[in-house]
Amino acid sequence: MAKARPSETRDIQSTSLKNGVRVITEQMAHVRSVSLGVWITTGSRCEAPDENGISHFIEHMVFKGTKHRSAEDIARSVDSIGGGLDAFTAKELVSYNTKVLDEHLPLAFDVLADMVLNPLFRREDIEKEKGVILEELKMDVDNPEYLLHEIFSSNFYKDHPLGKPIIGTKDTVKKFHREMIHDYYSRYYSPSNIVITAAGNLNHQRLVNLAREHFADLRISAALPPAQVPVPHARLVFKNKSSLEQTHLYLGVPSYPFPHEHRFTCYVLNTVLGGGMSSRLFQNIREKQGLAYSVYSDLSMYRDTGCMAIYAGTSIETAGKVVECIVKELREIKENPVPAEELRRAKDHLKGSFMLGLESTSSRMSNLARQEIYFKRFFSLDEMLQSIEDVSADQVQKVAREFFNPKNITLAMLGNLGDFRIKREDLAC
Repeated sequence: MAKARPSETRDIQSTSLKNGVRVITEQMAHVRSVSLGVWITTGSRCEAPDENGISHFIEHMVFKGTKHRSAEDIARSVDSIGGGLDAFTAKELVSYNTKVLDEHLPLAFDVLADMVLNPLFRREDIEKEKGVILEELKMDVDNPEYLLHEIFSSNFYKDHPLGKPIIGTKDTVKKFHREMIHDYYSRYYSPSNIVITAAGNLNHQRLVNLAREHFADLRISAALPPAQVPVPHARLVFKNKSSLEQTHLYLGVPSYPFPHEHRFTCYVLNTVLGGGMSSRLFQNIREKQGLAYSVYSDLSMYRDTGCMAIYAGTSIETAGKVVECIVKELREIKENPVPAEELRRAKDHLKGSFMLGLESTSSRMSNLARQEIYFKRFFSLDEMLQSIEDVSADQVQKVAREFFNPKNITLAMLGNLGDFRIKREDLAC
């Protein structure tokens, strides 16, 4: 077993079991809770075309019963101690997590480990869960913002798993069967893909002992093939949906991957552009002109790629004006450095978000997992805050000039569009 390596500023310790399962803790002695997570470094980007949605399906299935607990036992075991039990699937991660009082950590660990290691995958449960997920899919497709995001992603990451929906499609979900699910589970729920993180009032060695007790016998699977690096596509896509009152649009460009050294410059650029109520897009498009209720920019970062995208919901009559205003903001941020006062506001906004986001044990637990998975090291709060502080107006402008190339813009629009179209030359910024 590898020696525990302490972190200097945050009380973080990390230990690897002999089979490769990683155990990371952060002690927060001033709280009475512990947040615990078992993270699987898989997600929808690891799926073959016919497997699309299977990571999410497995996440649902582990709640349906194990060798030691029924679905009701799983729910009651955490409810009975006043804790919470949750899970989510993302493009590159699956998380099973819980938050309990520190005295209940052994029971919480036993429940999570049992779910992850001993799911039954009964055929009758699989068939029943297909119906649940198909209803979830209908609910999502009824949401125009979700639907447009999927249209945008499928074109931006054309012919790549990152462009596929996390939940899967009606056709793929219907075809899932026990052998297929068990095969995917066996491939990806292996020691090298498992990270266990916990934050709160805990003892690192006790958690390592719990991990060893439950996970030490997990067999190492065959090495997985390297992930295919996506190549972003610049496309203009217009989808008519006559039942919609609003016209929805996503405009996006390639950005840096999550571990990139200039990611903090990206965060500042995103904040200035559309990351809050004082951002340029919100102030100019909503507050000054009243052209949209919802308008913002967002960063989606993965291990080897990224996307910065702008969303707006408006009327068909003003859609052209909104696109024009967005392009104008992109041109402005390329041509002129961000003024000192605005840069200061953006940095303070980001710093406040980082600090507030790390106040709870659950957010610290998640932060540990992402830092281990993407960076293989842990950053102190001071280090993260200094990284924001070090961003200059020149750096923001340089990144804006690199990102906002009209040839690289993908635009997706959804609504009662009729013959309305935006041309590539309309995106000249």
